[in-house]
Amino acid sequence: MTVHIIPLADRIEFVRELAELHHSEWGHFNPSFTLDMRAEAIEKAARREGIPSVFIAVKEGELIGSAALIELDMKTRPDLYPWLAAVYVKEKFRHQGIASALIARCETEAAQSGVTQWYLFTESAADLYRKLGWQHFEQCDYKGATVDIMVKDISPGC
Repeated sequence: MTVHIIPLADRIEFVRELAELHHSEWGHFNPSFTLDMRAEAIEKAARREGIPSVFIAVKEGELIGSAALIELDMKTRPDLYPWLAAVYVKEKFRHQGIASALIARCETEAAQSGVTQWYLFTESAADLYRKLGWQHFEQCDYKGATVDIMVKDISPGC
């Protein structure tokens, strides 16, 4: 069956489930951020285009992953803009190219929004991002975790 990459705004009923997945995966970065707060932030970012926007992968009516294009993902780095964030694929669907497809959709949206360079941070997926053309920008401690900040040039012709 086909995986569809669509704006979360088209399937807003998935906001709560997505918030639960993200909360489980990244809640340690901000323990005071409640599940309700996360759901509200996701819903606010769930636009069909531009920055911010959230895209989801759906297969046979099931939410299987997400990725977002947002203004700011690290409050300690407000000088970097915009960010790829919330790249998540349910475990049983991993290693099938779904994360790459979600990232590509966000990259297309970033380019259509006039972005020429964008950023992300990761604790453990730097190898995946390198395969997709991202480069190491810096390593730092962020909220108690060592993370890699990565950058990608998406200027026309790159």
